[in-house]
Parts: sequence; C-alpha cells; structure tokens
Amino acid sequence: MSFDPAAFRNHVGAILDDHARAFGVPDDRHTILRRQIEGGDDIHSRRTFPGHVTTSAFILDRTGQRVLLIHHRSLGRWLQPGGHYEPPDDLAASALREAMEETGLNGLVIDPWHETSGMPIDIDSHRIPSRPERGEPEHWHHDIRYVVRAEAGDALRPDLREVHGAEWRDLRDLESIAPQGLRNMRKLGLVRP
Repeated sequence: MSFDPAAFRNHVGAILDDHARAFGVPDDRHTILRRQIEGGDDIHSRRTFPGHVTTSAFILDRTGQRVLLIHHRSLGRWLQPGGHYEPPDDLAASALREAMEETGLNGLVIDPWHETSGMPIDIDSHRIPSRPERGEPEHWHHDIRYVVRAEAGDALRPDLREVHGAEWRDLRDLESIAPQGLRNMRKLGLVRP
C-alpha cells in the first residue's frame, strides 16, 4: 500500500479543524503542528523535527470508570499507551496497535464514537526530552488520542521491553495526565464521573 505524505498532512489538518470546532479548541493550541503542516514537513516520520505524529489510547473498562495506564519506560511516568505513528496505518488503528502491544490485551476495540464523528477525542502537542544516544534532540510529539474499550476479564500482559508495568487506575488519574481528553470524554458521556 502506498503512502502519500502530503495527503497525510492534509488529513491531519482537517482533523485539527474538525476537532477545534467540536471542542472549542483555541487557535493557538496547535501552532507548531499547523506550522509543520503548512511547511510540508514529513510529520508522519519519527525522524522529523521539531515534531512528529504519535497516537495513543485511553483504554477504558466497560463501565467507563477506570483507565488502563502504563508506566512509561523512557519518561518514568504513568501515561496512556501510545507511540509513534507508522505509515500507512489509519490513525485510530495506530492507537489500537500501540495499546495492544504495550498492554498485551487482545479484546480491545475503538469506541464507536470515533467512527461516527471521524475525530479523535483529543490532540495534544507536548515536549519530549532529548535522547542523545538515539540522535534525538528535544522535540514535540503531536499526539492524536482515541478512546478504546476493553472487554472484562482479559489478563494484562504488558510488554516489559517497552513499559515498566500496566495497571487499571481511577479515571481521576487522567486529570494530571490528559485533562482536556478527560473533559472531552465527560462532555460526550463516554465515561462516568
């Protein structure tokens, strides 16, 4: 399957516009990503700086009261599973792949809201520290985030090469990790308080 970087940039730009309208996102929230799109940067490539696209998943239990978080090996923090976008994946499929790889859960599905809306639940650009051993300067991850649902009873089998661990946490833990994503999920009724 071929991949068209310009079409990908246009797709991400359209998603930014739709998401901003739907959730009242201020124009300046994605300035760097928009500048990279306008400049023709290969935002799909992890070797593109000052930033590139990543995807992540807010994995919710069936009741929408707990979220599955991983302890990120490189950053040393509890976060939602995610990673670098890999062409030619669909963005939601990329988030789902990362969620399954990092947690070992098999029965994961993208929340139906995404198919209906055609949008992610959140888009966040955040700084990543430099990693000289990998030849990576400080840069931005433009993280496109999706809600993923887990079936009850599936055992966690985190990939310990990628993460220190995974565990079900109280939904309130997202208030310090992804406050806008949590607000959006609450606004849409995808989670319980």
